Amino acid sequence: MQDSSATNRRTFLKQVAGISAFYIVPRHVLGRGFTAPSDQVSIGFIGLGKQAAGLRGRFLQNEARVIAVCDVYQPKVAAFAEAVNKHYADKGNVGTYAGCERYDDYRTLLNNKGIDAVVIATPDHWHSPIAIAAAKAGKDIYCEKPLSLTVKEGRDMVNATRQYKRVFQTGNMQRSWKEFRQAVELVRNGYIGQVKTINVNVGGPPRAFDLVAEPVPAGLNWDAWLGPNTIERPYNNVLDPDLTAKFWGQWRDIRDFGGGGMTDWGAHMFDIAQWGLDMDNSGPTSLTPGKDGKGLVYQYANGVQMHHTPVDGKQFCQFIGTEGEVKVARGELITTPASLKDKVIGANEKHVYFSDNHYKDFLDAIKSRKPPICDVEVGHRTASVCNIGNIAYLLGRPLRWNPNTEQFDGDAEANKLLSRPMRTKWTA
Repeated sequence: MQDSSATNRRTFLKQVAGISAFYIVPRHVLGRGFTAPSDQVSIGFIGLGKQAAGLRGRFLQNEARVIAVCDVYQPKVAAFAEAVNKHYADKGNVGTYAGCERYDDYRTLLNNKGIDAVVIATPDHWHSPIAIAAAKAGKDIYCEKPLSLTVKEGRDMVNATRQYKRVFQTGNMQRSWKEFRQAVELVRNGYIGQVKTINVNVGGPPRAFDLVAEPVPAGLNWDAWLGPNTIERPYNNVLDPDLTAKFWGQWRDIRDFGGGGMTDWGAHMFDIAQWGLDMDNSGPTSLTPGKDGKGLVYQYANGVQMHHTPVDGKQFCQFIGTEGEVKVARGELITTPASLKDKVIGANEKHVYFSDNHYKDFLDAIKSRKPPICDVEVGHRTASVCNIGNIAYLLGRPLRWNPNTEQFDGDAEANKLLSRPMRTKWTA
C-alpha cells in the first residue's frame, strides 16, 4: 500500500521546482531528516582562498544555506560557487535552490537582502572595513582570526557590532575544542595553584615588503586586493596564489597585510592564555622585548608573566603554577601531575562557555541573538595582545600598556602604530 504522505510530498516538491527556485518549503512537507530553507541561515562568503574552502565545508555540514560568494579574483569565485552548487545538487534539493550568486565587490553582496550573515575570510588588512560595512547592512558576522590588523580597527569592529546589534563570531575555533576547554577549566579552578608564568610558542613578527613585481593574472583586480592600504604594492603570486598552487597565500608574513606568526598562530595560543586568565575583557599592562629582539615578556596586573619565546615544534600554550603545569596544543594535553589531564570538573566548579562546534555555535547564536563563544570583544582583545606585541618588537623597547584606554602610556610613537591610514575608495 502506497504511503499517501510520501506521495503528496513528492508531488509538492515537483510543483515547487516549477514555481520558484526560492520557494520556502515547510518542514512538515519535507518530512523528518530534512531542514527547511526557512529554518536555515543564509550566508554569503567574502574572500575565497584555501581557508574559505575549509569553512565552506564546515558551514554546509551544519545546514547553513550558502547563497552568495565574493572575491576580487574571478577564477576563485567561479570555482567556489561551482563547489557550492555541486553540494546542493548532490543533496538532491536543487528545486529549492537558485544557485550561488557571484560577486566581485563585497558592497554589492551586502546589498543582497536575502543574506542573513557573512563569512569573512579575506587577508587581515580587509577585515575591519568589510565587517563594519556588514554590521551596518544588518548582517551577522563570522570573521577569521586574527580579528584586525590594528588595535583601533578591532575596537571599531566591536563598536559597530554593538551599535547595529549584530552577532559576531571570531574564528578562534580552539575554544570549541575539548583539550583547550579542559586546560582552561583546570587553570581556572586552581588545580595548578596560582598561575605564575605562561609560555606561548608561536612564530615571530612580520617583515617589511620585499617581493618582486610579477604580472597580474587575468581575472584578478589587484587594486581591490590591496583595498584600504594606502601604500601601493606590486603583485606577487605568494600573496594571492592561483587555484593550482599547493601553498597557502603568504601575505600574513608581510607587515602591510598581516602580523606574521604573532597574529597567525598567536591569535590561537595567546587566545587560550587570555581565556585561562579570565582576561577576555582586558589584557597585559607591559611588554619587554628580549635581548637582540629575541623573545618578548608580557606582564599582567595580577603579576603573571607571559613569555613569547619561539622554539621548534608544535605551537602551544603552557600554564605554570605554584602546584603544577598545564601544557596544551592541538590534540595534546600534558599536565603535572599527570592525573590532571583526565580530571572531571565537577558540576559546582567553574565552567567556561561550552561549545564543541564553532560553526554551529555561531548559527545557533544568530537564532537566539545571544553572544557566541568567541564574541567580537574576545577576538579583539586577543588580536590586541598580538598587535601590541608586534609593536614592541618593531620598536625594540619596553612599553606600558593600558588595557582600559587601549593606549600606551606616555609613548606617542607607539600609539601612532595602533592605527593606520586607509584610503576610502574601498571602504566608503
